Order: sequence, then C-alpha cells, then structure tokens
Amino acid sequence: MQLYCESLTENKRIKTVEVKIGDLLLGNGHPIRVQTMTTTDTMDTIGTVEQTIRCIEAGAELVRITAPSKKEAENLLNIKNELHKRGYHTPLVADIHFTPNAAEIAARIIEKVRVNPGNYVDKKKFEQIDYTDAEYAEEIDRIRERFTPLVKICKEYGTAMRIGTNHGSLSDRIMSRYGDTANGMVESAMEFLRIARGESYHNIVLSMKSSNPQVMVQAYRLLVQTMQNEFGLIYPLHLGVTEAGDGEDGRIKSAIGIGTLLEDGIGDTIRVSLTEDPEFEIPVCQDLVKRYSTIKPTEFKVPEVEKLSYDPFSYNRRDSYAVDNIGSKQVPVVIADLSKLETITPHDLQSIGYTYDEPTDKWNISDAAADYVFTGSKILDFNLPGTLKVIVNEDAIGNASDPSKYFPIFDAKQFAESNNKNRHLNFVMLDCFSDPSSRIEEHMGTWANEASVVLCLSSTRQNAMQAIRRMFVELHKHNIKNPVVLITDSNGQTPDEHLIHFATETGALLLDGFGDGICLGYGSNAKHESLQTKGRTYLPVKDSNQWTNNTAFSILQATRTRISKTEYISCPSCGRTLFDLQETTAKIRSVTNHLKGVKIAIMGCIVNGPGEMADADFGYVGSGPGKITLYKGKEVVKRNVDSNIAVEELINLLKDSEAWVEPA
Repeated sequence: MQLYCESLTENKRIKTVEVKIGDLLLGNGHPIRVQTMTTTDTMDTIGTVEQTIRCIEAGAELVRITAPSKKEAENLLNIKNELHKRGYHTPLVADIHFTPNAAEIAARIIEKVRVNPGNYVDKKKFEQIDYTDAEYAEEIDRIRERFTPLVKICKEYGTAMRIGTNHGSLSDRIMSRYGDTANGMVESAMEFLRIARGESYHNIVLSMKSSNPQVMVQAYRLLVQTMQNEFGLIYPLHLGVTEAGDGEDGRIKSAIGIGTLLEDGIGDTIRVSLTEDPEFEIPVCQDLVKRYSTIKPTEFKVPEVEKLSYDPFSYNRRDSYAVDNIGSKQVPVVIADLSKLETITPHDLQSIGYTYDEPTDKWNISDAAADYVFTGSKILDFNLPGTLKVIVNEDAIGNASDPSKYFPIFDAKQFAESNNKNRHLNFVMLDCFSDPSSRIEEHMGTWANEASVVLCLSSTRQNAMQAIRRMFVELHKHNIKNPVVLITDSNGQTPDEHLIHFATETGALLLDGFGDGICLGYGSNAKHESLQTKGRTYLPVKDSNQWTNNTAFSILQATRTRISKTEYISCPSCGRTLFDLQETTAKIRSVTNHLKGVKIAIMGCIVNGPGEMADADFGYVGSGPGKITLYKGKEVVKRNVDSNIAVEELINLLKDSEAWVEPA
C-alpha cells in the first residue's frame, strides 16, 4: 500500500475486512453501501417505521435510528417487528452516544450499533487537564471495563458495530494529549478497536467524521495508514461529513469530503448528512457511488507516483509565484466560462456577480463575483467593471481595445510559436495524461517558470482528478512554480451530478493544497435541469452560468480556501431533535446570510452541540422542548432561551461579540 491507498493514479478500492450486518455484506470488495438516519421520535413506532420504509424504497441499504436511552433501545424491537411484518428486512443501526446500557440492549435486538468513543465512557467538559502516563493508562482500563460487555454481547448475537469518532466529540483525555486534531480522532477510535480485537471481535466498521472536509479527509487517510501499520489489515470505513447543511452547500461539502476519499478507493459505506428529510439523502449517495461503478480500464495509464511531493495528512498550499492576482498567497480566483453565449451583454454579467446600474452608470460587485470571464473569441463592446478581466482565444487578442483587460489563452504549442503573448499575463493549457502524447516536456522550456504564465490543467480521462494530481507531482519534480487554474467540465445530467462532479474533482485537489483558481464548465453531453423536492427547488438551473459561478465559490468556501459567505453547520435532524431544523435553519439563514466568514452551528439537541460544533463561531442548540442554548465557540452564553425569541437573542449575541454588521 502506498501511504494510505492502493494507488494515487488509479481508482483501486483498498481491501478491507468483510463485515456482516444482518444479511448485508460490507467491505472486502462488496459494493459501496448507502445509508441514512431517521428523524422521527424513536418512541413513535409507526412514524419511524413509515419513514424507514420511505428510506428503504429510496434505496437505503442500512437505516440508523437514534437510541439515546434504554426506553428507545427497547422500542427498537417493536420497530423491527413492524418492519418485518410489512416485509422489510433491511438492517437497522442503533445510534448510541452517552448510554452504554442502551447500546447493550440494542445490540441484542438489531443488526448493528454505533458508538461514539468520545461520549461512550469519557468525560467531555472541554476542560484542559494534564494526564500523566499512569492516569492515562487508568482511563484506558476504565474504558475497557465499560466497553467490553458491549463487545461480548455483539460477538454473542452476531451484531456489527461502528466505532464512530466525531471531530467535535473528542474527550478531555484525548484533547489533552493530541489536541483537536486528526491524530486525536484516530487514536480515539483505535483505543476502542484494540479492546474489541482483544476480545477477538472483528465485525467492526469505523468512521472519522467532521464538518470540516479537510480534517475529515486527513483523519480517514491517517486511520487507514495506522490500521495497516499496526494490524496489517484495514476494517471497513463509513464515510460522511457531519452537519453538512442543506441544499447546494450540503451536497457540495459532502461531495468534497466523501468524494475525495472515494477517488482514492477509500470507503465501504456512505451517508450524506443533509438538513432535509432522510429519503432525499439517498439519491445524492447514489450519485456519488455510481461514479465508481462505471470506471473502465484504459490502455494508457497515468504513470505511478515515484515520490510524493506533498503531505496528504496535513494541509500545505503548493508553493507558487504570483502572476497578477493569481498564485502565491492570494485566494484562488474564479473564472466564469461565458463562451457558449451567442452574444454577451452587461446583463449577462449579473449571473457572475456584476450588476450594472444604468442611471448611475456604475457596477455593483457581489462577494461572489468572478475574477475573470472566458469569452472564447468574443470581444465585449461595453465598458467592464473595474475588477473583471477577460480571457480570450489567441486568435481574438489582436482585436482587444484594452490590453490591460484582455489576456490570451494558448495550448503549449501555440504559446511556443505565438507572437500574440501578453507582457504581463498569459494562460497556457496542459492536458494531463489524456493520451500518450500529453507530456509535460512538450514545449516546457517556453512556459516553465515564465513570469507571465498561468497554467490551466485539465484532463479528459475518467479519473481526471488523479491525472491532474499526478501532473502537480511532475511540476514539483521539475521545480516548476507557475500558478495553476483547475479546469473541470461536467457531462452530468442533473444538478446533483454536476455538483458531485465539480466538488469531487476540484475539491479533492484543493484539499491537498493544489490550485490557485478554478473554472467550471460543461461538456457537450451535459444537461441542465431543476431538482424539485417537496415543492421546493433546491438547485435551480434556470441560469446555468449563475449556478456554476455560485458552485465555484461554494467549493472554495467548503475547502476553506476562499471565504465569501456565512457558513452554516447544520445537523441533519434525528429522533433527539427538539425543534424543526429545516424551518429554523432557513430562518437563521435569512437574517445572517450577509455575515461573510462567520460560522454558525444549528444543532437539534445537546448530543450534537457542542459535540459537533468544533468549527463553529456560534451555536444555536436545542436544550429542551421549546428551549435553546446559545454558544460562543464551545462556551455556553445563554441557557434555556425561549425558542420564540431565540433567533433575536442569537443576533444580540452576534452584536455583543462584534460579529454583526447591518445588512446592506
């Protein structure tokens, strides 16, 4: 195994232990299984059964149900019996956090239990405590004593288990020694895994979830490497980004985290956590998984990596020099492709963040305004906004009236032979390993480290991400530091397919520190449709240019490489939820969506808050029926606020913390 996967240049699934969950086999080369979690009260037997059936009929192969206490765990038997009575035998999973007794009951009833090592035995009060080695060992013994009975029950009843670490739920003990890190997440799970293995119990799945895709990806990679080094084998992995949110943002964040790992063959089951009804998570899961069921071997393979040029376990942006506003320490730029429009007017620029006000003859520029626009061979016949620049084909550059606004794009051969180069900025396209003729050495002497050249990397291969990543390794090998724009085209048929394609291929590269800009476009076979759910249009594509531009900025936001808007860390709801999450999220979003860079967590219950708010600046957490607790970071600021005034109190907290600005 190469570091953490079988290959960095091909999509080869890593070999994992086979796990049996009821009649479902997981790992060991079996298909990637898709799952979701109910949002009903577990004590509502019929409501939970009917929602579970909707999930199963949507395609769920596993359904998780919360069991926060003994009574819910006991009611799982009624739920299971009713499902069987109706002819449904899909395996069920009990979600356990703080109650070992509930886990031991559930393990005797249903096919799988999920435990969170940060909550199951350890304290989690966010106190800074220094543990001596002896004290640390005593705590491990205490965990072994409390956890072993569950392991023995699972072994006796043939029940599977997921050891599910959450970034925001690390215990005081783990935090004291490892900090809020991927290393801490891995060790938290490994402690429980070692205990289970000591009892010769191996029917185990693991997860490393975070609301930050960067942390999530690093933790899974490190876990794979750690298991391989310590045991010589790898247990199956459940992939998910916690509290991803709703709509486009939730899909993008999930696709970046889950897709990055699937690209490298990591993952045996996935769950996309959306603040929507659970059956609507399944089509997104299926779109993610099907990318890897149709991969066909090619005669021409991307050359294997001889020496890795970056650290896949920590984020470091690739070193590049600046060309104009691209590269070095500057935020990645967004290039909008308007080349398919027959004509381009000032109104068309509204779709990419520029609104022209004719009476004042001024442009209004949004936070999500594209930095460049590619027009093909079209020269625009109107004055441009001051910040916008235009990229055109080489054959049109001579027609541009303002050389400070128009810049040419070439392939490597054109650039070597052209007399139309710009003194300050040129874009040079490189095709990454699409066929044997696409070699970096071609005309390299004319563009490599040339002070005016920005490289544009793309590939027509099915495994385009690996091909482009391999090209970055090659650039490092030759000490080439030109800034790079990532070019990604989608041939998807639905908005979700486009989102997953864009987010997976560009997000995976951005998470590894590659890319100084992105340009998203569509292939000749692409389609644009609207996805409507329950009467709401989540992904309108009436103006594909606007939608694509917003998607580009959302990808940069989710990878934490360019912040252009408020970020919401919103849990997907479950039986513990104490208010209408979808309605409340929409309400909070409507009054705070102008607070650029602020991260607000909206959590349905105390299990998810503060546990899942590791990245949040502020938190809105259900603490009882009709009651909300407000957090600043992980600190409680106001307890038991009446839900009727809680949003207003959140705004007051933002104002008191100097995080509030009045809407424009």
